[in-house]
Amino acid sequence: MKDSKKTGAPEEEESFGHWLVQTIGLTVVFVGIVVLLFTFVLANDQVSGPSMQPTFESGDRIIALRHDKIDRGDIVILKAPDEPGALYIKRVIGMPGDTVQSKNDVMYINGKKYPQPFLKTYESELPSGTLYTNNFSLKTLATTHTNKVPASSYFVMGDHRNVSKDSRMLGFIKKSSIVGVVKLRYWPLNQMRTF
Repeated sequence: MKDSKKTGAPEEEESFGHWLVQTIGLTVVFVGIVVLLFTFVLANDQVSGPSMQPTFESGDRIIALRHDKIDRGDIVILKAPDEPGALYIKRVIGMPGDTVQSKNDVMYINGKKYPQPFLKTYESELPSGTLYTNNFSLKTLATTHTNKVPASSYFVMGDHRNVSKDSRMLGFIKKSSIVGVVKLRYWPLNQMRTF
């Protein structure tokens, strides 16, 4: 009587083929989930320009959450009202119904001082008597012509006030123009932080 040995080659081929189909299937599902996440839930963008210094530098990579509740002080990505297809990154200063005024480098929201610790770096570098944020009120700005931020709109400013193109020049930003609220800077890695 002879021993008969099975080589197992067809089983190995079938096993490898099954593994390959599973791996491809899982990869397609994973890529699909990532695409859907970054289409409907998250926004991945790169900062360009100095308008948000020192909070962000040009080249920083950020992730924003779409459809998030917007609060005063939030940093948002918005569709540029003056450049079709471009995005801006700014800080929300005025909420719907707010009055906004800057006087002698003090921001007043609804008549109360609004602390801006994110401006200290540049303010301390200016020569004595030089304003970092020019005096204004909503009524005196050529782009707003009203005392209050309208419903479903925001007054936004860059942290680098003397170079930022923001609501002082562009007017109010409609809620529908806001892409998302910045939640994470992930690049450069040594400056990773949440917001």
